[in-house]
Amino acid sequence: MSGTFGLIATLPAMALLAAAMAMPAARAATVVYVSNAESNDIYILHLDPTNGALNLIDKVALPGIAKPGPTSPMAVSPDRRFLYVGVRSEPFTVVGFAIDPTSGKLTPTANGPLADSMAYIATDRSGRYLLSASYGGNKVTVNPIGPPGTVQPPSQIVATEPNAHAILADPANRYVLSTSLGGDRVHQFRFDASAGTLTPNTPPSVGVKAKAGPRHFVFHPQGMFVYLLNELDASVDVFTYDSASGHLNGLQTLSALPAGFDGKPWAADLHITPDGRFLYASERTSSTLAAFKVDPGAGTLSLVGHTPTEKQPRGFAIDPSGRYLLAVGQLSHGLSSYRIDADSGQLVKLNAYPMGQNPNWVEIVTLP
Repeated sequence: MSGTFGLIATLPAMALLAAAMAMPAARAATVVYVSNAESNDIYILHLDPTNGALNLIDKVALPGIAKPGPTSPMAVSPDRRFLYVGVRSEPFTVVGFAIDPTSGKLTPTANGPLADSMAYIATDRSGRYLLSASYGGNKVTVNPIGPPGTVQPPSQIVATEPNAHAILADPANRYVLSTSLGGDRVHQFRFDASAGTLTPNTPPSVGVKAKAGPRHFVFHPQGMFVYLLNELDASVDVFTYDSASGHLNGLQTLSALPAGFDGKPWAADLHITPDGRFLYASERTSSTLAAFKVDPGAGTLSLVGHTPTEKQPRGFAIDPSGRYLLAVGQLSHGLSSYRIDADSGQLVKLNAYPMGQNPNWVEIVTLP
């Protein structure tokens, strides 16, 4: 009798297990975060991976921030559990949010102190430290991150040449690079990931063309190349990167300006697709996105073309699948979405969406 009852009792569970095994795996949600400096908030959107459509999930104000800054740089922790937002008004602050693993919505954790107005923030590859670059303060800093995603006071402040503009740890988390726009230098640091300390590498920096203005840069996904966008002449520098020594060596320079450009260059942001095949750069005076094809072996670039986009496109991002690019305009207060042609790298516009005031930074996360 007991044996029969036990068999009957297990039948529903066995049926459920069989049904679950027959069902396709649930698709991970992709969430977009847009920081709007003047309206002092973050827009949270869902990205449909099948067609690139965006739907607004929520709007979140920056807690404890009375006065907005000129821009609001953002960084996502490597485990995609936390979002950090830098506030460039006094008292200089980084706002921490916990990311809901199902919906992508944000819950405030705590605000932490920054040493200055930071133009750029990024975590190291372990997520234990926040790296920041101060344009006006001519410095880079390291802040420890404690649980749960709470940024602590800075543990190290390093003076740089004028106008530090971006900072990133290399893929192995052994070295850190940062740019100094006014010094036309890329600084090279050794990084002690256990202590969270920076020390100058040998040599401590490499130079670019005078008055080029190094701004943002990205590592190739395979780690062998670094691509640098120069703000003042809108050129792109290609470097080989030696992961053993943390050294850069110049390889190529080309322009991100559209044909017939007439004005003062004002380049802003650049990103590479996850497969390393295409690189994109934004230029604010012409309000365009430049597309480049990456040679898979040499790492060098060839121009694909230019695409008009939102007015004054300071920030944009590429989704983790490499299929979509989302660009925001500081003066249009809007976002344009594009499909990336998998063969050519050309951008095909999909739609436009209203954002908050002065959208300037985009982060895209596929939830774990």
